[in-house]
This record gives sequence, C-alpha cells and structure tokens, in this order.
Amino acid sequence: MLAEPGNAAAHAWRERDLNVLWHPCTQMREHPHTLPLLPIASGQGPWLIGHDGRRWLDAISSWWTNLFGHAEPRIAAAIAAQARTLEHVILAGVSHPPAVELAERLLAIAPRQAGRAPLAKVFYADNGSAGVEVALKMAFHWFRNRGEDGRTKFVALENGYHGETLGALAVGDVPLYRRVYAPLLIESLFAPSPDAYACEPGQSPAERARQAAQALRELLERHAGQVCAMILEPRVQCAGGMRMHDPEYLRLAREICDEHGVFLIADEIAVGFGRTGTMFASEQAGVMPDLLCLSKGLTGGALPLAAVLATQSIYDGFLDDSRERAFLHSHSYTGNPLACAAALASLSIFEQDDVIQRNRATSARMAELAAPLGDHAHVADLRQAGMIVAFELTRGGDKRTPFDPAARIGLRAYRAALERGVLLRPLGDILYWMPPYCIDEDALQLLARTTREAIDSAIAEADA
Repeated sequence: MLAEPGNAAAHAWRERDLNVLWHPCTQMREHPHTLPLLPIASGQGPWLIGHDGRRWLDAISSWWTNLFGHAEPRIAAAIAAQARTLEHVILAGVSHPPAVELAERLLAIAPRQAGRAPLAKVFYADNGSAGVEVALKMAFHWFRNRGEDGRTKFVALENGYHGETLGALAVGDVPLYRRVYAPLLIESLFAPSPDAYACEPGQSPAERARQAAQALRELLERHAGQVCAMILEPRVQCAGGMRMHDPEYLRLAREICDEHGVFLIADEIAVGFGRTGTMFASEQAGVMPDLLCLSKGLTGGALPLAAVLATQSIYDGFLDDSRERAFLHSHSYTGNPLACAAALASLSIFEQDDVIQRNRATSARMAELAAPLGDHAHVADLRQAGMIVAFELTRGGDKRTPFDPAARIGLRAYRAALERGVLLRPLGDILYWMPPYCIDEDALQLLARTTREAIDSAIAEADA
C-alpha cells in the first residue's frame, strides 16, 4: 500500500475531497487506501507541488495537455490581459478578436497536401470529445444535405479512442470505456488497427500498415455508399495503450477514403502540437484530412478548448436559406476569449522558442535514456513517436505472456513511481512518458531511473 504523501494540510484536503468529489476515470472505492489521492497545491514547469513542498514530475503532462510546463508566464499573462478586456461572449452572431486571430493562425499551420484545397474554416468546441462530436455530425449532415441519406455509418479503427460522450464512444473500441454503454451507441464499423505491436514475425511496421489498409479497402467496398466518414488517431492510439503505427497507413487511408467518397477525420487531440515530432502527426504521411480535431495542447494545457478545422467544401455544404440545413451544433463557451488567448500565446511560444526543433533534441535524449529499459526482462516492447515513449510490460518479456490482470502491475508501478517523485499513470500494464516539453536533463534522468525502479518494485511486490 502506498504511504499517503503529505503533511497535515495535505491530509485535510484529501479528506475534504473525498467528502464531496467524484473523480474522473477512477473507481472511487480505491480511495483512500489502494490509491491515495495526491493533493496538489501548485505547479511549476514540469513539476507538481504538494502542500508540504514535495514535488512530483508530471511525466504525463496532466492527461497529455500541458506543453510548456505549469504556470507558464507567457500563457498566464495572456489570460490575465484578456480577462481585463472580455472574459466571454456568445459566439452565435457575435465575433471577437481572439477567436478570429486563433482561427487564422490555426489554418495557416494546418497540414496541407499537394493537389488538395487547404483546410479553410474553424469551428470551436469545449473539449476533445465535443470536438469529435462536431466532426461526426458535420460529416453525416453534409451528406444528408446532398440527399445521400444512406451514408449513416462511420468507420473507425480497432483499439481506437475518441472520447467519452456517446457519439465519441460509438467510434471508440477500448472495451473498458465502451462496453457498458454499448446498448446506447450508434453502430460503427471497425477496421483492423495498423498497430506495429501486432506485426507478425518478420513483418515490418510498413507492411503491417499496408495489410491493415487493404482490410480497410475491403470493408469500405462491402459497405459502399453507407459510410460518411472514417476517424482515426494518426500515428499513435493513445488511450489504447500508446500503440503506434507507420505513417504509410494514414497515406493509404487517405487514398482509400477518396476512392469511396468518404471523409477522413484526423483526431489529433492528443498527438497534435508537436507530440509526435512534427506540429501535426498527419504531416508525417504528407496528407491532409477533411476534418481535423484539435484540443488538449491547443491552449498549452491552460484552459479547455477544442477546434475542428474543415474544408471549404464541407462549409459550403451547409450554406442554404433553410436553417435546418445549417450546422446548429453549439456550446455555451464556444470560442471562449480566455481560452483563445491562451491558445494564441501557446502558438507564439512555438515560434519564439523553436519548439519543434528543441523537441527533436529532447526526444533523441529520451530515446537514449529509454533504450536500456528495452532489454528489461519484463519489457516486451519499447516504442517511441517523438515526445511519446511507451513500455509494454509482460510476464515473460514477450507478447505471448502478459501479466494476469489481477496482478495490477501497472498500478503497482504507478504507486512505486509516486513514492519516488514521479507521476507515471499507466494504461493497464503499459507505462509511458509524455512529459511537458520543458523537461530538462535532470528530470529526464529521474524519469528513466524511476521507471526502472517502479517496474522492478511492481514485479517484486506482485511476486511476494
């Protein structure tokens, strides 16, 4: 059992919390004993700071949102300045500078593809799941406006994840999140994942991608005229275990969707804004989606905001004298000025600090520090995409002998890491690094050392 960290103030906050809060993605019965809460008083750079001054390295960027560290002064200043001018206003029939300026800048840096008209319009939402809902509804409604009422299905990837709202869950395939709500969900079609971890002996990731793409082509052929859009996470299926695939799949998926007149939706909510080595993961395949979903790092992790970028053709498909043919989806805080100001500051940091180039150096160092763990007896796979590194833990160090889920190796490793000053929240028995971009050498070395110690501690505890 993890010793509860903190002093009297931390204990008091923990008790108050459990009296009133219901936490996300948590079996609350595990609190307070199996999984004690971590009361945080403040954050600074890549560090979370407790009420007693203890620090934990935020190795998962606070659910993959934080890009430049906590309390980043340039983002904080932008939010404060905007709060003194305009904190919020309805965006239906109203405009304000931060929303316009952010849309202009997002469209300027969005993925492009030779021979395709660029993404041209931005629709705002509140969070990643809401952004996915927007994209799904846009795709279906566009075809309905054209009189193609039969295009009611979506294609998604096995093991994919796109959020927790019902529409997003319907195109997700992680059983832990989907299974209980299955009776409420629209029926989607699932294509085999190009996951490189599933390669057959002697098969390369690119060959695996081509094999999965052929299965996608056959799926769309069987459902010709029924599908309005395909949605996928380019390069990394994050909540599905940080499973990674070759960019070849995205290139072929773009071709196949075009062949069948199907929109391609790129869910870059987690992988956008430099996470995989380029500003957007789609760039690595040289393709542009018809709809691009962004959130998480969009504001540098400071405030909730999502943006869905669409082509001019999709936008034009809703222009009509009839309000029923308009896209009437709305959120109260759509285009919130404070969130837009944070996002503008975040984009400026990319330019001022040459973030993408710096990330390449950091990711190379992450690869060096992670490499020895690839030889660990219980690491079946070590994989990396830019600033994301994942470790697949199994009993025998190969794919064939996973741990008994009841052993909860990932949870044990999480607790061991917390004791050593690192927040390393697992995905089942998969540990991963996705730190803020400001992480330095000392913190990286702590992360590598702690990961090994946490794995060893978890195995020893489970075997005791």
